[in-house]
Amino acid sequence: MANYKVVITARSFGEADNLAYQCLREAGCEWIKLTGTDMGQQIEAMKEADALIAGLEYIGEELMDAAPKLKVISRYGVGYENVDKQAALTRGIQITITPGANGNSVADLAVALMLDVARNVTVMDEEMKKQNQIRPQGLELYGKTLGVIGAGRIGRGVAERCRGFNMKILACDVCRNEEFIKKTGAEYVSMETLLREADFITIHSPLNEETRNMISKEQFGIMKRDAVLVNTARGGIVDEEALYEALSSGRIRGAALDATVNEPPYNSPLMQCNNCILTPHAGAATREASSKMSIMAAENAVTILQGKLCPFRVI
Repeated sequence: MANYKVVITARSFGEADNLAYQCLREAGCEWIKLTGTDMGQQIEAMKEADALIAGLEYIGEELMDAAPKLKVISRYGVGYENVDKQAALTRGIQITITPGANGNSVADLAVALMLDVARNVTVMDEEMKKQNQIRPQGLELYGKTLGVIGAGRIGRGVAERCRGFNMKILACDVCRNEEFIKKTGAEYVSMETLLREADFITIHSPLNEETRNMISKEQFGIMKRDAVLVNTARGGIVDEEALYEALSSGRIRGAALDATVNEPPYNSPLMQCNNCILTPHAGAATREASSKMSIMAAENAVTILQGKLCPFRVI
């Protein structure tokens, strides 16, 4: 008989390898993985659940009330804004995250998006497939200035990669990291200075009341006309209406968003902008990141279920 019952809703959990499932099995866990988003199905599955390994779906009072035995919500990823934190707190349900597991993957994608916008890769590909050969003028990354908003683990990773392009690094963060400064020559500056001087701007901040719509009309007005903005963090940090105006008017050169307010952003006017690349929150969609996040999410759940202290507990 299983010691614990675990419900898994994170879509790519365990897809890279079986190490996370092995962790659950060794701890005496029985699990069910849900592939749909039907609330009725989730509620039924949660009735006997001791743990939930969750993706990006909203987890509120209704789901928690359906799970009287629930002890932990183990987020597959680092964001937990979609979890009703007060509801979890009042019910004694702990929340854990998997910091660092997807850092390299997200940093890689941020640089890939910069290059794509700068060199019009997606635009040329689309036109070639229409049998229309065009060569739009692009930009070089080499020797330019990178602005990193949120110089945590992922932001620093982007900067380290961009040093290979001999880029000057500007960073805006509440905390200074002396090792980062030594390694990349980064200079910590104000947000206004960063926006004014950077050729490429990459966002790696959490979404909260201070950062919501942090990049809006005023900020776009400060940027260079050839500036490229990349957001692989969270939707809502960039004011998408203001971004659309900046892109359609030529106020900035281009943008790439892996995170949008509504996901997928099918009804967004940004879908009509040739100078805006949209990807489906895929920063962590690599085999390596999937394996690391799966293992951490499983280990976090098991740690809480066994009554131990989890270092990645946020509530």
